[in-house]
Amino acid sequence: ANVRVVKQPHRVLRGRRRTKKQSSAVVRTPENEDEKPAKGGKALRGKRKKRETSPGDAATATGTMATPKKKKIKRSKSGFDAKDHVAKNPHLLERAREIAKILQHLYPDPPVPLNHLDNFTLLVAVMLSAQTTDGKVNDVTKQLFKQCRTPKKLAAISFEELLALVRSVGLAPTKSRNLIKMAQMLLDNFDGKVPSTMEELVQLPGVGRKTASVILCQAFGQPSMPVDTHIHRLTVRWGLAPANATVQHVEAVLSELFPRDSWGAIHLQLIYFGREWCQARRHEAKDCPICSWACTKQKGGRKKDSRRPRSLAEISKMSSPKKASKQIILYSERLKALAEFEDAFINKKTCT
Repeated sequence: ANVRVVKQPHRVLRGRRRTKKQSSAVVRTPENEDEKPAKGGKALRGKRKKRETSPGDAATATGTMATPKKKKIKRSKSGFDAKDHVAKNPHLLERAREIAKILQHLYPDPPVPLNHLDNFTLLVAVMLSAQTTDGKVNDVTKQLFKQCRTPKKLAAISFEELLALVRSVGLAPTKSRNLIKMAQMLLDNFDGKVPSTMEELVQLPGVGRKTASVILCQAFGQPSMPVDTHIHRLTVRWGLAPANATVQHVEAVLSELFPRDSWGAIHLQLIYFGREWCQARRHEAKDCPICSWACTKQKGGRKKDSRRPRSLAEISKMSSPKKASKQIILYSERLKALAEFEDAFINKKTCT
């Protein structure tokens, strides 16, 4: 009278072909009433202890040599001292001097890639450039600066109107809200002027440390070393910083290797070089003016013991690879576009 039947989920055995679902019946009596039924197959498989196999066992089982998994580079967040890194690797100073010489030869007077009229329009352009190419930003700001050249005009525009102007850039809704809030904060707290300190700049909506560094460097001429994806890639590729270096580590290392008064120019020169010569994909180190002798991992190039910096005459005869994207602005293209922009806006041919 005290007997009841409980259905137990079927157990699926590994290595066997699954057939029709089956279940086993467990007779539950007062003696085993407190015992819990066995769980499903997935739970049982999770409890089974896996047998540790070595690469030799895997090779024997499959008949081929087991290939180890590629380790992911972990970014170091602490315990890195840029001064100590340079002190332990004094050859990096000489390498940095050779790099600076080549960059100065290729880009003697690097302009800011983003079109702007003053400090405020530069701040707007830099905020729009996050996760967007400079070419796309310059296309958008042509119409934007005609309508919103001052904080007062930008703060007065509606969100829908601003979104329609900047819709083609990435993260347009978020950037539109931040631009309007930023302009309003400039009017309320800074008399409509862009602040000139890091502490004040990062208080503005949508302005982080990198954006603030660009403004301090390019608008106010204060020494700073903003690090973007190109600069981080080149610094690690040339062995100036460790492979697991963070953006903060790269900034600290470059600040130690290059003179303080050259940070603004080096920042722009590295960006132009990364776009034109040292691209992220399909990069041939042997055809690069700097990677051919400074790259830490090189395939098909010269032997390590025979590497030497190329002469400036050799570099002048080299031809850069094909552009990775039409929206990427090269140095020669920027010089031409900058002259056209100045004629259109600063000379007031199309904007009064």
